[in-house]
Amino acid sequence: MSFSDLPAVNATLNGLSAILLGFGYYFIRRKNQNAHMKCMIAAFVTSTLFLICYLTYHAKAGRTVFKDPAWFRPWYLTLLFTHTILAAAIVLLALITLSCALKQRFDRHKAIARWTWPIWMYVSVTGVVIYLLLYKIFPQG
Repeated sequence: MSFSDLPAVNATLNGLSAILLGFGYYFIRRKNQNAHMKCMIAAFVTSTLFLICYLTYHAKAGRTVFKDPAWFRPWYLTLLFTHTILAAAIVLLALITLSCALKQRFDRHKAIARWTWPIWMYVSVTGVVIYLLLYKIFPQG
């Protein structure tokens, strides 16, 4: 694996996080708390690995600029803006949600998770979409 593979690794980690979040939601709706817990911890670990890889890549590569096609750039920037703002928020939300669960404060965990889960899912899925737009659909290099 080379440095240039990190964007694909990041997209894979985001996609895996989304899958784990989906299964976590599925399991809690069926009252399978043990499976839910395992999925959510795995999603947290996966997202943490993503953040490490993302910061590593951008510390060396700098920022990536979407130039072409120009007609699509406003759409891309809108997606990127919402993704970035919510990605910053999800770090704190996920930590609080996980902390409440680990402290067995399930009433508070459930109340916060109602906000955390959809935001985290959005960030994970849009992370994959951004990768596809930048590297597969409209390659910028």
